[in-house]
Formats: sequence, structure tokens, C-alpha cells
Amino acid sequence: MARYTGPKTKIARKFGEAIFGDDKNFEKRNYPPGQHGNARRRGKKSEYATQLMEKQKAKYAYGILERQFSNLFKKAQAAGGITGEVLLQLCEARLDNVVYRLGVSKSRSGARQLVSHRHITVNGEIVNIPSYSVQAGDVIAVREKSKSLVAIEDALASNSAVYEWLTWNNDQKSGTFVKAPERLQIPETFKEQLIVELYSK
Repeated sequence: MARYTGPKTKIARKFGEAIFGDDKNFEKRNYPPGQHGNARRRGKKSEYATQLMEKQKAKYAYGILERQFSNLFKKAQAAGGITGEVLLQLCEARLDNVVYRLGVSKSRSGARQLVSHRHITVNGEIVNIPSYSVQAGDVIAVREKSKSLVAIEDALASNSAVYEWLTWNNDQKSGTFVKAPERLQIPETFKEQLIVELYSK
């Protein structure tokens, strides 16, 4: 399955923020990549360039390809409500993202791998589709055979994030997706209105 597997720090530097999480290399060089680094003169970005950058930022952060992201936007548009907010809620409800938010993996790409390799169950059934859309009330758990995996134990031990729309039982290694998060609860700093404007052209 196609997905971005290149250098993440380079992408983070391009956007000027650590969109993939903590990154020591980004902290050392938090300016755009390229031969001249900070010295290169960069003109004022056009409206289109700003909107495109915001969309690319969201796509890379959630690990979603263009067609998937475009389909999510269409779904958000059809759902009613504030399109940008619904779009982010749909991204947050992806199974790989929920596994990441629960702290079962240190990164979304790691969470994607856990799902693909059949380590995660939803309501007791193994689901190996990272883009699976989790619904309110669904119980997401680590498969019984996978509970002793070192990667999972390490991730859970170092996780301190708490999200209001998720609950987690560390003894059972299972969590519940209580409801779709409100925009204020989502920690991502995307300007989703710019994404809506881009797709609405």
C-alpha cells in the first residue's frame, strides 16, 4: 500500500513545525530544507500556496494519501455542520490515529503497522485496515497474543497524553472511543478553513 516513507524531519522543516511528534533533529534545524537554508530569500506566499501547504501538512501528519483525503473531504461536506471541523473529526476517527492517541504506539506510522499486522481488535474482532472509521462506543484493544509486545509496552509506559474523547484501561490494554472530539479538543494546529477553501475552488 502506497504511503510516504521518506525522511520525516525534512517534511517537518518544510512546514516549520514538528508535525510527526517530538523530533530532536527538527529542533536543531527548524528552518526550511535546501542548499541555502535560512539565507535563501523567500517571497510572500500566494493564497493558493498557503492553502495547499495547510492541506499537505494535514495529509502528512495523519498519513493519508490525496485520494483518501479528498474522499474524507467529500464525506465531511455531505455530513453537514462545519466542514473543516468534521474533516478533522473523520481523520481523528481513523483506527490508526485512535491507536496512536490511546498511546499504544509512539507514532501514527507505528500505529498503522500494528493495525496492518493484526495486533488490534475493535469490539473483539481483529481489524487490519488502518483507515477503518471508529464509531462512538467502539472498544479498541490490543489482541491477547500481542499484549506482551515490547513496542506496545514501551509506548504505553512513556505515554502521558490524556484525551477527553477516549478512555483507557491499562490492565486490559483496551480503550473506548467515547465520541468524536470537538475542534478545541484536537491538539493539531491546522487551519482547516484553508483546506476547505482549497477544495471549494
